Amino acid sequence: ASGLDRLELARIGRASAAQRSGRAGREGPGIAYRLWPEREQAARPERERPEIQRVDLAGPALQLLAWGETDLAGFGWFEPPDPVALSRGLDLLAHLGAVVEGAGLSKLGRELAEIPIHPRLARLLIEGRRRGVGREAALVAALLGERDPFRRSAPTAAGGGRKTAVHVSRSDLLDRLDALEAFARSGGRQTASPAGELAAGAARFVLQAAEQLERSAPGSASPSKPADRDGALLAAIAAAYPDRIARRREPGSPRAVMVGGRGVRLGEESAVRNEELFACIDVDLGAGGALGEARIRIASGVELADLPRERLSEEIEVEFDAERERAVAHRRTRFDDLRLDEREVPPPPEAASRVLIEAAGRDLPRALALDEPEIAGFLARWRWLGRAMPELALPAVGEEEIRALLPDLARGRRSFADLRKAPLRELLSGALSYPQTQALAREAPERIEMPSGSLIRLEYPAEGDGPPVLAVRIQELFGLDQTPRVAAGRVAVLVHLLAPNYRPQQVTRDLGSFWANTYSVVKRELQGRYPKHAWPDDPKNAPPERRPRRRP
Repeated sequence: ASGLDRLELARIGRASAAQRSGRAGREGPGIAYRLWPEREQAARPERERPEIQRVDLAGPALQLLAWGETDLAGFGWFEPPDPVALSRGLDLLAHLGAVVEGAGLSKLGRELAEIPIHPRLARLLIEGRRRGVGREAALVAALLGERDPFRRSAPTAAGGGRKTAVHVSRSDLLDRLDALEAFARSGGRQTASPAGELAAGAARFVLQAAEQLERSAPGSASPSKPADRDGALLAAIAAAYPDRIARRREPGSPRAVMVGGRGVRLGEESAVRNEELFACIDVDLGAGGALGEARIRIASGVELADLPRERLSEEIEVEFDAERERAVAHRRTRFDDLRLDEREVPPPPEAASRVLIEAAGRDLPRALALDEPEIAGFLARWRWLGRAMPELALPAVGEEEIRALLPDLARGRRSFADLRKAPLRELLSGALSYPQTQALAREAPERIEMPSGSLIRLEYPAEGDGPPVLAVRIQELFGLDQTPRVAAGRVAVLVHLLAPNYRPQQVTRDLGSFWANTYSVVKRELQGRYPKHAWPDDPKNAPPERRPRRRP
């Protein structure tokens, strides 16, 4: 919960009771009495878990390193610890600045090893002494390391009447420190405080422990007291909990995220309401365990300037914003993996192109103008002619081939909108040789000229061997007795004959047969509805019309 080891009063197991009676028996003849009933003896566990499985291993690891050991996993432990727990202990030492990668203990690490307490508290003492608040840091360390002297740890309401104000603080530990100092100044008479009710006996024990801790801190102290005592203490506390720094998700919200990505929530007993950054001093995992949102019972505010410079990083990260369909860049400041600040900046061109290529490769239809008539028609003509005239050996033009063009298309561009404006057709055409380009224009033309002079677009099927479709008004085909053909004359187009209102009236692949057999029926049906349009008796020899002419 606190990241510290505490000596707590607990009931021993049966094996420990037997061992203690044996120790008494070595003194001489007599009787050893258990001071609890037989029924309770039977209910006690056979033995306690070994200490090496219960305690944080940062302290033992620090001592072994101080003695010159380099391979702690290979050390001859009487009972080897859990490798994960040993790794966590070494990680904490690294966070505290006690070890240097590849070089063993740092100068600070050797100083920490001289203090016979948990490395976290030793770091608090050294930093407090350096900043001129050694006595106060010793009190805070004693509060953390000894039994909690506060009977209740919830923010209290101040004032009377109907409206009450909730106590707000920069640090729950500073509130406790103030209460302990007030208790000492009053000779043990002042026990009530916003931090909770002090138990006098436990409070006196903490004060005694603080005196011992203050004397044990090595190194030179700051020659003068700081102007901002609380700020110096906050910095010392942050130095002891660098692995527990958290950032509030939103201003005023109790929810935050901690180094390592763990979600946390400030409990109601914490008075730290406004600090954006804070150290999680006492953590309750709750029923959710390792996967749930942890509750913070005691927190302490942290200033950005007090975080170790060597663990801060700033970099520009470029990513694709799917909602805005563009590459965006953010300058992000992190403490380890905890994001402290984020600002959007213009993305570097090369990085923007890279993420744009990746995003477009995952969704080509959305990124490129493949559905626009010019591109869609060009690709349909290419693929259709490749099936109709395989001897032309036209290259494949599937998704993979289009994806291979993305580096050229994305150069200097940042968004899907930019990509859709890129010269995709020109780049696609670059895969065709000159003879193939000529054959595509000749054998699978984009448009066909009608007798009326109109250039009508052909619609080529995206798949299969079906013929392209020519949708044209009947009047524009007067004078044409043969169906237009493509693919070197191998394929007759499918003609959709349109009425003057551009609605399909007849479908044929044999225009001559239509004029001879079906035209008269269509003429009788449409002539009365569209009298301004020409309906000649001999359409194969009549002049075509793009629009109705004046009738005499």
